[in-house]
Amino acid sequence: MIPYINFVNYSKDYSWFLELIRPQPSPFTETINRNIYKTWNGEALINFKWNAYGKYYYAMIWILFMTLLGCFTAAATIPQKYINEEVIQQLFVASIILGFIHLIFEIRQFFNNIIKWFYNFWNIFDIIAYVLSIYTSIYWLKANDKNNDYLITLLSFSCLFLDIKFLLFFRAFEYFGVYFAIIINVGKKIFSFLIVLFIIIISFAHAFYILLSPRSEFSLEQPTNDDDPNNPWSLAPSYNQIIDNDRNINSNPSMIQTPDKNTNMFIDIRTSLFAMYLFLAGDSSALSNWAYIDNPSIAILIVLFSLLVVIYLMNLLIGLLNMEIGEDNNRVSYLIQKAEVNNININHFISINILIYLNFYI
Repeated sequence: MIPYINFVNYSKDYSWFLELIRPQPSPFTETINRNIYKTWNGEALINFKWNAYGKYYYAMIWILFMTLLGCFTAAATIPQKYINEEVIQQLFVASIILGFIHLIFEIRQFFNNIIKWFYNFWNIFDIIAYVLSIYTSIYWLKANDKNNDYLITLLSFSCLFLDIKFLLFFRAFEYFGVYFAIIINVGKKIFSFLIVLFIIIISFAHAFYILLSPRSEFSLEQPTNDDDPNNPWSLAPSYNQIIDNDRNINSNPSMIQTPDKNTNMFIDIRTSLFAMYLFLAGDSSALSNWAYIDNPSIAILIVLFSLLVVIYLMNLLIGLLNMEIGEDNNRVSYLIQKAEVNNININHFISINILIYLNFYI
């Protein structure tokens, strides 16, 4: 016996039409509170609901998703010499149908509680995975060209999101679910710190962009000879040609390697920001084309970035992560996540029942 009145019951004013547009939740689905799941009563409640119907609904949803994953992955991955064109088209059509079924589930959750839907990071991830797989399948059927670079990019990202979505199904099991709960809860608590860190990185990227961007017009196709130290042609490696054993050099000894857009990553604010991210990860090669002794301003910015961001803020971030992981590494965080998964199972199963009912009625 548990003291949570009406947590097992749903609204008696049931309407399949309202259920299709806006699900009618019970107090259990509306009340996911940390204090409830700190007690044995809360754990007993979620375990009862999971064992009574939740795990069966979850298995049905998982099987339906595995069908989508199998169809899309087979069509996107298997070489054409092992599978004919007609089968690939059928697999993508099946992926579109299954993707729309899952997308309907997500839309119903969105209208059920818009604020709560956005607050749950996994919902945003799910909608991206389904929409991207549907769009990619439709684009493939229209383009029908596997050599299309844009299509190949879509296929790779779609497979990535679907594979990670498959991994997320393990969050309902305690052995894996504790780690998923830690990832999300810790991410929410340090989100403001990450924003501050991101703004600081943007500030340094802006400073390096102003300092190191070329001061005159240039072309990567035609050599440009000027005194601009930031011109990619001035930064590209040059070689001396030796013509005999006495190391005599001919009258035109220099050969310059043709530069590209990565020779000076600070010609564009986007690559400048990416260069700062690489520096944060330990790769400072974007700044190695300049002589630091001749450019003290570059050396000063590098020292400031290293001390403030790489050393201080990154170590502070690691300390905050350790503190938050220790706080959220418990069964309560997992049980709250399990309750949310159980709530999703309920909405999905009601959707399936409604679709079956409408199909039978028609």
